[in-house]
Amino acid sequence: MSEPRLIKSDAGVHGDVARSWTLPSNLYTDPAVLAAEKEKIFARTWQLAGRSEQVRNAGDYFTTEVAGEPLLVVRGSDKYLRGFYNVCRHRAGPPAEGCGSRKVFRCGYHGWTYGLDGRLITAPEMEGVEDFAPEKFGLTPIKAAEWSGLVFVNLDGGAPDLRKWLGELPAQAEKFGLERMRLHERREYVMECNWKTYIDNFLEGYHLPSVHPSLNRELDYSAYRAETAATYSRQWSPIRPPEKGSESRRYDAAQAGQTAEYFWIFPNWMLNCYPDNVSVNIVLPLGPEKCVAVFEWYFPESALQTETPAKTVAFSDEIQLEDGGICEKVQRNLRSRSYQRGRFSVKQEKCVHHFHALYQRAMERG
Repeated sequence: MSEPRLIKSDAGVHGDVARSWTLPSNLYTDPAVLAAEKEKIFARTWQLAGRSEQVRNAGDYFTTEVAGEPLLVVRGSDKYLRGFYNVCRHRAGPPAEGCGSRKVFRCGYHGWTYGLDGRLITAPEMEGVEDFAPEKFGLTPIKAAEWSGLVFVNLDGGAPDLRKWLGELPAQAEKFGLERMRLHERREYVMECNWKTYIDNFLEGYHLPSVHPSLNRELDYSAYRAETAATYSRQWSPIRPPEKGSESRRYDAAQAGQTAEYFWIFPNWMLNCYPDNVSVNIVLPLGPEKCVAVFEWYFPESALQTETPAKTVAFSDEIQLEDGGICEKVQRNLRSRSYQRGRFSVKQEKCVHHFHALYQRAMERG
C-alpha cells in the first residue's frame, strides 16, 4: 500500500484519519526531536505550572521550570498574577527560590532587588556605569493566567489568551466543579517511554477492554465516544448502573446519566472527571524515552474526611500502573526494525490522529 499524501511535511499525518498514517517511530526516540519539541511546542503553548492557592495573597510566589527555562509566578500587590523568567538581569543569578511570600525579590548572587511587578528597585554599586537605565532592567515577563484554580504560563508573548486557547472546554467541564474542589494528593509516575507514547495511550479507549479490566467494569465501552476541538479533545462514557449480584465496583452507586469524561489539552495536560472527583495530569519529558506523569486528585471539601479519596487514589493508581506498563512495552517496540509507523482506527483513534495533526503543525512552524 502506498503512503498517503501528507499535509505539509514527511511526518505522515493526513488530514483525513481514514487515509492517515501515525507519526514515524523515530520521532519517539531521537534526542534531536525532543530538543526541537521543547522550543516549538513546550515553549509556545500554555503549560500548567501550579495552583491558584499557591499565589492567593499579595506577595505569594512560586518558582518552576518550563522548556528548561526557570520561571517565577507571583501575586502582585495589585492582586494581578504575573509571570517572569527567574533570571536576574545583571549576571543571571536567581531572584527567587522555592515558594513563599515576599515584598520584594532579592537576587541571591549580587543583591539586585525587584518589585512584585518585576521592576528593578535597587542595583548595588552600579554607580559610574554608562548608559545604564534601571527601568530597562526589570525581570523579563511571560504570560500567566488562571482557570478553575489552576495557574498556567506561556513563554510565547504572541500566544492567544488562555480562555481563547481552551475554547469550549470550560463550559463542558463546569458541571464537575473543579474550582470548588480541594487538592487531596499529588503523585509522580516516572516511565521509560516518550511523552508522546503516553499521550497517545491516553487519547483512546480502544485499549480499555485489554489493559484496564477494572475500569472496563465501570464504563460502558459500547457507548464510549470522543470528539475533537481546535486545541483539545474530549472522551466520555456513561458509567454502568449498579447490577444485582455483581462484584463490588468503585462506582457501584452511580446514578443514571452519570459519565466519566476525559479532556486532553494540547500538548500535555489532562482532566479526568468523575462524579465525585477530578484528577489533573501533566506529562513532562525527562528524556527522549523517559517521562513523568504528575497526578493531582481534587475532591469537594465535604469528601476529604471520608473514605472516598483513598479509594479513588487506589483505583487511579491501579489504572496508571497498567497504562505505564503498556506504554513502556510499546516504547521498546518502537525501536524494532519491523516497525516504522501504523494506521488509525477511524472509530476509536480519532483523538490520537488529532494529536498527531496538531503535533505536526506545531513542529512545522518557524
